[in-house]
Amino acid sequence: MALSGKLIGYVEISKTGDVFHDLFRHKPHELCAITPDKVHECELHEGERGAVGSVITWHYTHEGKKKTSKQIIESVDEEKHLIVFKVIGGDLVEEMYKSFTIILHVEPKGDGKVATWTLEFEKPDPSVPYPTSLMDFFYHLTKDLDAHNNSN
Repeated sequence: MALSGKLIGYVEISKTGDVFHDLFRHKPHELCAITPDKVHECELHEGERGAVGSVITWHYTHEGKKKTSKQIIESVDEEKHLIVFKVIGGDLVEEMYKSFTIILHVEPKGDGKVATWTLEFEKPDPSVPYPTSLMDFFYHLTKDLDAHNNSN
């Protein structure tokens, strides 16, 4: 019996939400220089950076372990600053979940912006934990990127 789930996390960021969305869409390789303790590499396998259908592999450290996540960009909404990554390989789907999708949406909130991370997943059985530590990873990554954007 598979169990579907969804976790949603909100992270308030500065007014640089456009820059934030642009990093993940067009310049994901720059995350390595900004957060080298978290993201080590972003390889482009197919397509163009940021284009729907492109395939990329992230190399990152999560819970003290080096991991990979191969993803295809499923959709992009430039106006809403939304990008959908479907995980098609790597640790998340090979070791833990039957399916996994990561959605990033940046929208205005008050004087700043909010980055919304949505993790949609299917667990093969109830013993597999919810990906709360991965949501924590995205929270800290977002805060690091926002601090970097504000210092430049």
